[in-house]
Amino acid sequence: MFRRLRYGNTNTYYIDCPGGGLLVDTDYAGTLQGFFRAAKSEGIDIRNIRYLLCTHYHPDHMGIAGDLQKLGIRLIVADIQKDSVHFSDELFSRDNRLSFTPVNEKEAIVISTAESRSFLCGIGVEGEIVSVGSHSSDSICLVLDSGECIAGDLEPFEYIGAYEDNKALRSDWECIMKFSPKKILFSHRPDIELEDDLLTEFLAAPDLKC
Repeated sequence: MFRRLRYGNTNTYYIDCPGGGLLVDTDYAGTLQGFFRAAKSEGIDIRNIRYLLCTHYHPDHMGIAGDLQKLGIRLIVADIQKDSVHFSDELFSRDNRLSFTPVNEKEAIVISTAESRSFLCGIGVEGEIVSVGSHSSDSICLVLDSGECIAGDLEPFEYIGAYEDNKALRSDWECIMKFSPKKILFSHRPDIELEDDLLTEFLAAPDLKC
């Protein structure tokens, strides 16, 4: 079962699997009750969610990660993210109206992107965690063998020509395209299907190194 949850400004995703459900991303701090309502509307039992993976640690992607850890959900942290898990703490601390629980990194499962396929396979998810540093140094994508790529805040590939660091963005997309994804799922943008003209054009670009 693959579900999209939206209870704020960020698309989050739930993957049901034999080893316990995997949630990808959360929304801003203070959205825990909205998350509960969204999960209920999608028929997701919170008790079945075992793992959480954040595509990066900007505030609109990890705001309730600490709250979910307190519920017993295990946070998976890629090795490139371990120094960024508290990136948003200071921002949240400035607003006393927000209910924010910092990430407990001591309880997190830290894995390397290289070993991600093996780990994910162990929980029943077929795919890999891929580092995509053009958005932020801690950004990752989850690329599933079923064809979905959860891309977080990675800029769309059609922005390569205009992007400030276009070499880094192109490199990220070249890496993703090695997996031949069928659908790109963004946090704040519409999905992109493989048959879209822009994607077809990108795949046909002569300087693509995949």
